[in-house]
Amino acid sequence: MLHDYGGNVLSNPTDEQLLADFLAGRSESFTELVRRHTDELFRFLTRFTGSATTAEDLVQEAFLQVYQSAEKFDPSKRFKPWLFTIAANKARDLHRSRSRRPEVELDAQVTAGQEGGQRFLDFLAGTADSPLAVLTATEQEEVVRRVLDDMPEHLREVLVLSYYHRFPYKEIALILNVPLGTVKSRLHAAVGFFGKRYMEATKSEP
Repeated sequence: MLHDYGGNVLSNPTDEQLLADFLAGRSESFTELVRRHTDELFRFLTRFTGSATTAEDLVQEAFLQVYQSAEKFDPSKRFKPWLFTIAANKARDLHRSRSRRPEVELDAQVTAGQEGGQRFLDFLAGTADSPLAVLTATEQEEVVRRVLDDMPEHLREVLVLSYYHRFPYKEIALILNVPLGTVKSRLHAAVGFFGKRYMEATKSEP
């Protein structure tokens, strides 16, 4: 059961309140933060790294750093972008330490839908519950995965944060530690890259 500083029960505390409660000695508040964000963080890191196994390890490392660095969090900021910043930094550090591509292809869980007539951006935007729910066949799912996996890291990360996780530009800039203008230019380039490669791939499919 979670409380505010006056001892009152909070039915739906914010992430920031949970972190403050954790710092005040309530370990269950940290458990709630992990519960809230593990699934989305895992999906982000899976798309980011191309490996579900790697993503699982990085999720644990990210929450461990949150646990160890909670006192450094600026309470005037939002918790979620801070968490994703930590996760993105760990993913980039891992990527730089490797000289070869991940062994496991992108395998974020997706659901094929039955809707037709979608533009290629709809494959990214999708719905709130399942960003790839508009995909109409397994072949299309595989094309999207291959295109994402082949994208340069700096383009893939901004596309994933914007279209899959719906972060606003300002928060993407914080997560990636780049200027706002860079986020916009990278996203424009990423959409163009994805569109071109997706169209090329689908034209080559039988």
